Amino acid sequence: MAATKRVALVTGAGSGIGKSAALALLKDGYYVGLVGRRKELLEKTAGESGAKERALVLAADITRDDEVAKVFSEIKEKCGRLDVLFNNAGIGAPAVPMEDLPIEKFREVVNINLVAMFMCTQHAIRIMKAQHPKGGRIINNGSISAHAPRPMSVAYTSTKHAVTGLTKCISLDGRKDDIAGCQIDIGNALTELAARMAKGVPQADGSIKPEPLMDVKHVGDAVLQMANLPLDVNVQFMTIMATKMPFVGRG
Repeated sequence: MAATKRVALVTGAGSGIGKSAALALLKDGYYVGLVGRRKELLEKTAGESGAKERALVLAADITRDDEVAKVFSEIKEKCGRLDVLFNNAGIGAPAVPMEDLPIEKFREVVNINLVAMFMCTQHAIRIMKAQHPKGGRIINNGSISAHAPRPMSVAYTSTKHAVTGLTKCISLDGRKDDIAGCQIDIGNALTELAARMAKGVPQADGSIKPEPLMDVKHVGDAVLQMANLPLDVNVQFMTIMATKMPFVGRG
């Protein structure tokens, strides 16, 4: 292990992409704060890692200001610093015509995918700029939807486009404190959320077609690769996707 303890925090660490990234970081020797609403899923991630002694289970609702503050206070108190934040937690909305989407559901998606991500970013920056050695890396989960929408995905797509702006602002404003901001845009990783794609999902031309999927482990490995770069090097944007998914070109 490096002379300085390496500490990461992952939101949405109980399943899918967050779990994959947390496992990759733990296996590489990081101390990892596992954040999510369901403690039992976070405990399962910690148990599967084979490094439970370096996993800190932090069950929290990151849409609540006080719970976010508590999470970052605990990681600082118990680990002493924070080197990497993976802003991964997010939700979608039902696939309905945008004029039929309840405004409450739109607000809920914005609150989790954007506002909560910003709150976590603020707390991470405060720790990173004050620690010695100072600095760190904030990795945002963008999505292919940060580039192009799927049909009937206005809430999710709008927030993921906004995440790209947040990433650029972190990169720009974080320079003076050696804080690197980067984004991983993921397409068709095989998680519980995306499994339906193998059976067929709506396409831009109105048809329903199955889409290829990739092992989510590759996403965790990619996050680890970004996390392990020295702070004078940055992957500003990475797109990792199932090679044959209908994204590049017109379908």
